[in-house]
Amino acid sequence: MGIEEEIKQKKFRSEHHKMLINLMFTTNSIGAAQNKVFKPYGLSSQQYNILRILRGQHPKPAPLNLIQERMLDKNSNASRLVDKLILKKLVERKECLHDKRQVDIVITETGLELLKQLDGIIEKNEEFLTVLTDKEAKEMNRLLDKLRG
Repeated sequence: MGIEEEIKQKKFRSEHHKMLINLMFTTNSIGAAQNKVFKPYGLSSQQYNILRILRGQHPKPAPLNLIQERMLDKNSNASRLVDKLILKKLVERKECLHDKRQVDIVITETGLELLKQLDGIIEKNEEFLTVLTDKEAKEMNRLLDKLRG
């Protein structure tokens, strides 16, 4: 279904404006579908993103600034999100050995197990992406990279 039917709008200022609306609508739609996956596990998409970052660092710890720079949502409050993950025992703080002012964050075994559980569910949830061929996905990536400059 086209964006016109989805949002019941027939006219757009330009093709560029239509593209922007389409991107925002599609992003929100995908985000909502992902949030449905995370909700039963008590996670937000931002918390899931932090867990993935920490799994990529594992077994090395990650300082908060590294987590923040790698996050998909640059406006997220990484410190607050980490605090919530600590309460859930999915991550923990460790004292940095070479800089006492820095606090390192590490994923716990519980966090790793949760991600392992979610991996298959996320993969199945992303099957809708296969409506695009690999060539189309590559072109979409190129175009999105171009838009971000």
